[in-house]
Amino acid sequence: MKAGTLLMAVCLAAASAPLAAAQLYQWKDAQGRTVYSDQPPPTSIRNAQQKSFKGNLIEVGESYAVKTAREKNPVTLYASACGAPCDQARQLLAERGVPFSNKDPQASPESQAELQKLTGRLSVPVLVVGSDKIDGFETGQWQAMLDRAGYPKSA
Repeated sequence: MKAGTLLMAVCLAAASAPLAAAQLYQWKDAQGRTVYSDQPPPTSIRNAQQKSFKGNLIEVGESYAVKTAREKNPVTLYASACGAPCDQARQLLAERGVPFSNKDPQASPESQAELQKLTGRLSVPVLVVGSDKIDGFETGQWQAMLDRAGYPKSA
């Protein structure tokens, strides 16, 4: 009896799995009312939107500490394909979960002009945190600057 109940529960779970990823359509009808349906709209409707739902999921963005630090001290990394220093710089920011704007002076004349104005030269990597900057990559200096700006030590 218990095996039959278990088998029935497994079958019900398997049968309901497609429902977890339901499709929903949204459009305006001829009277201007918004219509939601699990069936596609009539072919005469042009501006229908198809929406997908994948069950209940709470998406967690950045932490409060990261959000606060980002708002007070945004991070910009000037880097290009300069090899190990630029790669290590990106890796450090990724490991700490620091959101940053990446600017490549080799690919963008605007970024090149910004870097020249900021440092007086075009060498990378350069880290800008709020109003502070560091030319070149040195792990300890970068960590200390991110600490002072309030970024968490790990993602």
